[in-house]
Amino acid sequence: MTLLGLDTSTSAASACIVRSDAESFEVTPPPERLQRPPAHATELMPAVADVMGRAGVGWRDLDAIAVGVGPGTFTGLRIGIATARALAAANGLSLRPVSSLAALAAGIKAPLRLPLIDARRGEVFGALYEGDERLWPPFVTPPGELARRLRDEGFTPLAAGDGSVRFREVLEEAGVPVAPDDSEAHVVRALHVCRVGVGVPDEPPEAVLPNYLRDPDAKPQP
Repeated sequence: MTLLGLDTSTSAASACIVRSDAESFEVTPPPERLQRPPAHATELMPAVADVMGRAGVGWRDLDAIAVGVGPGTFTGLRIGIATARALAAANGLSLRPVSSLAALAAGIKAPLRLPLIDARRGEVFGALYEGDERLWPPFVTPPGELARRLRDEGFTPLAAGDGSVRFREVLEEAGVPVAPDDSEAHVVRALHVCRVGVGVPDEPPEAVLPNYLRDPDAKPQP
């Protein structure tokens, strides 16, 4: 199976091709890119063209597109999923919606993993994984409340993601270790979107929607 993977759940856009021979070609932004303003509209398609060119595949060679559906930033998810839907529809491909938290967790090298995405408003999106098992489903909460819940339930996972970097002090004061700031574990890599996407059923493009997990910051005007 040859998959194109995309993720725009954070400020950094990532893209990857995993070919049927298991070779992978990815554009993975450095961890410091997470701290800068997003530029998905100008970065995503060049990244897609880059990985497809290096992989030597065209649209007819793809079996599906795996896309991170969040939770994450409202604008980022909207751009990434709209792009994936348009590419799939134009090329007769199905989509495979992947939790961005699951993809982030896949890059954390620890038995107990806590992927955290900055949710703004002083909150984080997160989930808790042990091995391949998801112990806690996706949630949004202030980091202090998260630290208390982990302490009450006796969990000490390794945290990673831009949410863990932003709230490092709160988490580490509560005994929750956070990956170093320069760790690649903080990036939602499209390689992991592809790998998780292998086990996700195909969906028609129009059926794939963002998982905002809460109402977006911007409210429509009456």
